[in-house]
Amino acid sequence: MPTRILPAVGDTDAVRSLSTLLSQLPDAEPVAPVTDSTQLIDTLARLASESIDELPEVVIVHERIGPVPALELIREVALRFPAVGVILVTSDVSPGLFQAAMDYGARGLIALPLGYEELATRVHAVAQWSVGVRRHLGAATDVFTGVGGTVVTVSGAKGGVGATTTAIQLALAAQASGRSAALLDLDLQTGDIASYLDVQFRRSVVDLAAITDISPRVLADAVFPHDTGLALLLAPGEGERGEEVTERAARQIVSALRSRYEVVIVDCGAQLSGAGAAVVEMADTALLVTTPDVVAVRGAKRAVRMWDRLQVRKAEETTVVVNRHSRGTEIQPALIQKITGTGVAATVIPANFKELQGAVDAGRVHELDAKGTVKQALWTLAGELGLVKGTESNSHRNGGRDRGSLTFRRRKELGR
Repeated sequence: MPTRILPAVGDTDAVRSLSTLLSQLPDAEPVAPVTDSTQLIDTLARLASESIDELPEVVIVHERIGPVPALELIREVALRFPAVGVILVTSDVSPGLFQAAMDYGARGLIALPLGYEELATRVHAVAQWSVGVRRHLGAATDVFTGVGGTVVTVSGAKGGVGATTTAIQLALAAQASGRSAALLDLDLQTGDIASYLDVQFRRSVVDLAAITDISPRVLADAVFPHDTGLALLLAPGEGERGEEVTERAARQIVSALRSRYEVVIVDCGAQLSGAGAAVVEMADTALLVTTPDVVAVRGAKRAVRMWDRLQVRKAEETTVVVNRHSRGTEIQPALIQKITGTGVAATVIPANFKELQGAVDAGRVHELDAKGTVKQALWTLAGELGLVKGTESNSHRNGGRDRGSLTFRRRKELGR
């Protein structure tokens, strides 16, 4: 089968040189070159709308393509058309650029001036990769085909109260029961899910922020398939990039996850952003994790009041989870419920950090001892919330789904 190769080159001389070499490659079928980034995306979108089989196996992007810079263009192609292998042609062959090209989604890099042997070798390798990806996508079936999964947000009354551990264990419990589950780290500046699960990742939620139509294939390319079976969509490694995830983007990303997975757990962290507020607003269940101490409970009360003022969520639509609970503490769940005006989960998480410390330090929170009191309590909480197969309940579906966008006034208050 011939390899279809689409060159994206803005320079006339470079087009001529590349086309000449491509015409000499065995089993190659060069496609008419495109001259700018817009034409490339439009061409690929048109072909993809017909069938994935219509897409070229290889796209060659010249460093002087425009108006979108080459690396940005490669990232967009890799995200929107994950079965297409992209090769960057560049005069800069430094290790820094090579790493950047790989991070942005390129499958190879060819140095200028072009040579036949290097071009042939790289095109052959990338074409084989593309064929393998298409075979995998062609055999894949949708994970979830229902009307929409359950979305649960987990927020912290303040930092360090255990929201991330709670989110991870709820997702693991749902997955272990036979439900397809996704875990989204929307703590955009300080998210730690990757560290807690010992994950090295390249893609993050930011890579979906600028995409207006998140197809199942684009989503599948962005999530990280963890060994436990969880689909992870992680916070960016560079916290400042979290600003790219807008309210609109967050809604679209969560909607895409909801359409593919039966359970979507979102770790929103302790700081409310526009993106986090949008997801809390649309969630079926909004959890607020606190510890039974004065500072944390005050933080929970502040958060609940702020959500109410910004019309994100009413207090009675919020469920507080009490972490590190002990019978001897002065502040008990009933008092927390009275102070915050929220519901309080019947399941409390006991204070037993010794069970967690080793797993947290090793980045193996998914390997907590099944007999440990903390894991047992968190998985019991998952059952209480109806996340475990066989325990479905409407008691925690608070009608938060799709309640409309945040108003301009509220976005302004959130610093957006």
